[in-house]
Amino acid sequence: MATPSTLSQTELLSTLVAVATANTGTALSATDGTITGTLTAIKAKWLLGGRKVTSNFRCTLDPAKHEAHFLESAVETSWGLPPPTFTAQTTTQYGSRVNKTRVDKGVGEGGRLEFGKFRESVEQAVKDAGWGFVFEVA
Repeated sequence: MATPSTLSQTELLSTLVAVATANTGTALSATDGTITGTLTAIKAKWLLGGRKVTSNFRCTLDPAKHEAHFLESAVETSWGLPPPTFTAQTTTQYGSRVNKTRVDKGVGEGGRLEFGKFRESVEQAVKDAGWGFVFEVA
C-alpha cells in the first residue's frame, strides 16, 4: 500500500537507473516502467576460442500494487579450446535466491561475477522508496 513517503513510478525508475549505473556499469534500457540491463562480467579470449559470462536483469514496476518485480539470470558462453584457467567460485542459495561469486583468471584475461549482489542493491532501493519488492523465479 502506498504511503505519503512513497516515490512515484517515474522517481523510482530514475533511482533504479542510478543504482544500476553505479553498481554495474551495465547497458541499460528504461521504458514504460521497466528497466533492463546486461553486464559482461567475465570476458576472456585466446588464440583458439573465448569465454563470456553475462548477467542480465529486468525490473518491472507495478504502480497499482506499488511493487517492483525483479528477474535476473547469468549466461555463460564459451567456444574453442581453452588454455589453463584458474576459477574460484562460491555459490549460496537461500530458498529461490542465489548469490554467486565467480572469479576467472587466465592467459586471455578474465573477470569477476557477483551474481545476486546487484539484486540486493535494487531491493534496498525499492524498499527505501516505499515500494514492495518481488523476486521472480524463472
